[in-house]
Amino acid sequence: MPVTDKDRDILARTLWGEARGESLEGQIAVAWTIRNRVNDGKAKSWWGEGYAGVCQKPYQFSCWNKNDPNYVYLNGAKPIPFREFAQAQIAADQVIAGKVPDPTGGATHYYATTMPKPPTWVKGAKQTLKLGHHVFFKDVP
Repeated sequence: MPVTDKDRDILARTLWGEARGESLEGQIAVAWTIRNRVNDGKAKSWWGEGYAGVCQKPYQFSCWNKNDPNYVYLNGAKPIPFREFAQAQIAADQVIAGKVPDPTGGATHYYATTMPKPPTWVKGAKQTLKLGHHVFFKDVP
């Protein structure tokens, strides 16, 4: 499945919404988590199809929930600050093109350490990386 301009834009917007305060390396890790879902065999049945489908699948990435304060930026009602969005676009482009290795070791999940408590799905999952304010996991039951 070819990657479209829409896929690139939605991935960059998701990176901004999910990891705007992170370094480029942190945004690349989040992008790889999304890419791992795109490339997973379950893509068509569970995660969504393509980058845009995975990013905008309901309840997968909270920044796309209509009640999330970031949603007005992601849907274009408010402009995303130029420099912040430029970094997210760089991360998206590098991961889509495969120019950077996967620092997450195949993670398909992460959570922000700013959450009051870890999500219940971490029980039984394998932690692969802690970077910035995110903890990454694979083999989530």
